[in-house]
Amino acid sequence: MLMQSEIASDEFRVLMRAMGVALDVLPLEEMDVGDEVKELVEFVREQALTMKFEVEVKDQRVFRKVYWILDHFEGGINPESSNMRRVLEYLGIGNWSECNREVKFLEAEIGLEWQTEKKTHLGLLSSLMGFMIYCRSTLFGVVDREINKQSDNADSNEIIKFLNADDLRCPITLEFMTDPVTLATGHTYEQSSITKWFRAGNPTCPKTGERLLSTDFVPNSVLKQIINQFCSENGIPFTDSIGRARNVTKIAVAGSLAADQAVKLLANFLVGRLVGSKNQEQNKAAYEIRLLTKTSIFNRSCLVEAGAIPPLLNLLSSDDPSMQDNAMASLLNLSKFSRSKKIIVDHGGLILILNVLKQGMKMEARQHAAGIFFYLASVEEYRMLIGEIPEAISALVELLRDGMDRGKKNALVTIFGLLICPENHWKVLAAGLIPLLVDLFRSCEREDLITDSLAVLATLADKPDGTTAILSSGALPIIVEVLGSSNLMAAREYCVSLLLSFCIHGGDNAVPILAKNPSLMGLLYSQLTDGTSRASKKASSLIKILHNFNERSSFVSSIPAFPQERFIHVW
Repeated sequence: MLMQSEIASDEFRVLMRAMGVALDVLPLEEMDVGDEVKELVEFVREQALTMKFEVEVKDQRVFRKVYWILDHFEGGINPESSNMRRVLEYLGIGNWSECNREVKFLEAEIGLEWQTEKKTHLGLLSSLMGFMIYCRSTLFGVVDREINKQSDNADSNEIIKFLNADDLRCPITLEFMTDPVTLATGHTYEQSSITKWFRAGNPTCPKTGERLLSTDFVPNSVLKQIINQFCSENGIPFTDSIGRARNVTKIAVAGSLAADQAVKLLANFLVGRLVGSKNQEQNKAAYEIRLLTKTSIFNRSCLVEAGAIPPLLNLLSSDDPSMQDNAMASLLNLSKFSRSKKIIVDHGGLILILNVLKQGMKMEARQHAAGIFFYLASVEEYRMLIGEIPEAISALVELLRDGMDRGKKNALVTIFGLLICPENHWKVLAAGLIPLLVDLFRSCEREDLITDSLAVLATLADKPDGTTAILSSGALPIIVEVLGSSNLMAAREYCVSLLLSFCIHGGDNAVPILAKNPSLMGLLYSQLTDGTSRASKKASSLIKILHNFNERSSFVSSIPAFPQERFIHVW
């Protein structure tokens, strides 16, 4: 509001002048109105022509101060903290939480601005956001907690636990809705799917069959927020149109030299705190880096250039659980940046991260460690190095056994990445992963974890010893059950892939059992029409194998039995 005050005053001035001119030419004498109305019109006309709408002097002073600070940022100069404090005091921002709320507000404004055609204010918004992030990190020594907000989140999380996930899925696609809209019948659908339904000439509600008088729909923003939170709590990817715009702005950090330079100055400041401070200040710096690196590639690059990785690795040996967790989360975010991976490995990060994976003081820190291994495993050389470290794979398996849902997911995707290296195949089998995954199928209700587990099993089943181990664990009937019950296309495809591997490598241990299953053929034929091209090809191959087995069995049973030889005693 402060930075738009002059523009707002100009717009009000133009508006009032236009009102004054309109009233000036209004033919009151020719209108049948009373004297009181004429006096009122004349009063408003005079006011409209004389009002100035000037910006207050204090606002002008602080307005100029903000631009002075932004000029310093553009020149790569650290502004004086006293000047920044004066601006924040005038804005009523007195602690870390209030400053952080302003950062989030500006972030939302940037997302909305990105959706506009001209993006007129994008540069200014980016500059202001850089200014507020710099203030948040440098002016406040303590990260105060918003108790009320945390309490609200806790209550909200309790509500999320009791939601039925099926109620959050589109009745047409059976996928989680990202843009839910509600029809006149009261039923809610994904906007893109219901639009296709109407375009296909179906003026009815798909769920009730009721003919609609109007195909208009209303966005269901409340349900959208619930789905967003549910997916966030359960580690399920969720992307909406605004979210995509925000991600673009975060990645691009577009249109502001002041914002770019502010982040570079801040990166050097935070790395200096990591190196030259102790305990609380180091923890605060690690937390600020955690926030900065969460979504922005530009921020990650600035911190890598400033040398943030080595001191963060040093913090992994801290006996402070919070400091270790913040350092691990920061390294996880930085590991997504391509140049970070080599720095982490070259500075002995693999062993340090493994130690946290095995014995981290917080479960969250162990989860972050598995996530870092996942990003490092995207490089072939590091994939082999991780596999060669004793206990690395067994530590991931242990996290899968003992961790929370997010930890289980990180462990699964990391193991899947390591399996790309053939040398890691037998190590994963030796770590006892397969029985653990079979138990996960029986106890887990999260479809994304089941899908990830199927992906790992399908990779293991590509080799005969993997197939043998999976069949020995009793997984065959469970795979068939998941094929018939899962709503996710990827999960069904992995199931078909597994069954095909069972038939190829398992032979007599799998084919007769599958051939006797009365519902399997129907499930496989549905993959020919509803599955992906790969799933369709694998389903076709599996159908041929089962048909050939049934034909051979029928042929053998149709051969007439010959009389058996009889021995006669002649004595």
